[in-house]
Formats: sequence, C-alpha cells, structure tokens
Amino acid sequence: METDRVARILLVEDNEMNRDMLSRRLKRNGYDVVIAIDGQQGVDMAASEAPDLILMDMSLPVIDGWEATRRVNANE
Repeated sequence: METDRVARILLVEDNEMNRDMLSRRLKRNGYDVVIAIDGQQGVDMAASEAPDLILMDMSLPVIDGWEATRRVNANE
C-alpha cells in the first residue's frame, strides 16, 4: 500500500515578514516547510533536510542566494 508523502520545501528568506507570510501560505496548502535565514544556513539545511524544493531569496546575508544556489548544486 502506497502512502502519500508531503513535499518538503526549504524557504531561504532573511526578511521576517516575507518569511512568515510565505511559510504560513505554504503550510496552509499542505507543505512541510523548513526555514533558513541566510545563505550559508540554506546551503547547510539543503544538505541535512533533503528538501523537494528550495525557494531561495537572492539577496541574503552571509552568502547571497546566487552563491548559495551554486553551492547547493555542486553538493548534489
């Protein structure tokens, strides 16, 4: 018997208002949401959480979203 698995989304967003609004909306639509607040944390969580989808802000502290995306892609 096959079980339905909820898609896990990693939301990488440093703006608290955007982060709260997006995470609430995604959760309300049935997604499992994990949150990172800077680029380095996003890279680390992409490896540890194995999300199905990553929503990445491009203007982030520590490392920007462009570099974080390059690092995530390199670690696959």
